[in-house]
Amino acid sequence: MQILRDLDALRAARAARGPLALVPTMGALHEGHLSLVAAAQATGLPVITSIFVNPLQFGPNEDLSRYPRDEAGDLAKLDAAGCDLVWLPSVAAMYPEGRATSIEVAGPAEGWEGAARPGHFRGVATVCAKLFLQTGAAVAVFGEKDWQQYQVIRRMVADLDLPLRILGGETVREADGLAMSSRNRFLGPQERALAPRLHQAMQAAAAAMAAGTAPAAALAEARAGLAALGFGVDYLALVEPETLRETTARPGRLIAAARLGSVRLLDNIAAG
Repeated sequence: MQILRDLDALRAARAARGPLALVPTMGALHEGHLSLVAAAQATGLPVITSIFVNPLQFGPNEDLSRYPRDEAGDLAKLDAAGCDLVWLPSVAAMYPEGRATSIEVAGPAEGWEGAARPGHFRGVATVCAKLFLQTGAAVAVFGEKDWQQYQVIRRMVADLDLPLRILGGETVREADGLAMSSRNRFLGPQERALAPRLHQAMQAAAAAMAAGTAPAAALAEARAGLAALGFGVDYLALVEPETLRETTARPGRLIAAARLGSVRLLDNIAAG
């Protein structure tokens, strides 16, 4: 496995390897990330995983300094998974002094995480565009756990005619249903025991809608139940899968963000 830390080395590796499949990450890797590496490997292309904690997508009161970092552990996991290349840029390499360009996506970036975290998707879109161009990737794989992010990237690639395919990897869950996330390590024991109830509430709401309950009633019941358990529910909504516009029609996507202690849990499921 080749580890790359500067653009010249990346360009040389890219020229030697040919078209690549990219898995963009912020590190602190878990089985969900490794499933994306496997999906990238299934394309038949050499796989490059990027590890970069992107400061542009964190707000002033968010957890940039606290975000988990484990470079040695990440590299060991990627090596064991058979990843070909790892791109580990510094902040200075990614955002040199004097930079004056960002990418702003409207449409699916509006509302939900876009409203809760102003500027977040500007940071996501900007770093992903740079990663696509730096690596020259023919394919990039994103986890569907961050559903809105996945749709924002797909929209940006389509709108800018970027020459790569975006693939989605299904959400990987713990045995009790909790969606895997690097931030789950910050859940205390009681919070960790409670966290799967978010997914359970979403499944119950989807089942109620499938049985004929109006979406507004099913979602209101789910929100109330989560609040009674101690979740701070930022949103739980039925949306159009690609546009993220709120809807009452199915099939749709149930998306949720809820807080337990210091951890903000994101999840989504299909609602047919």
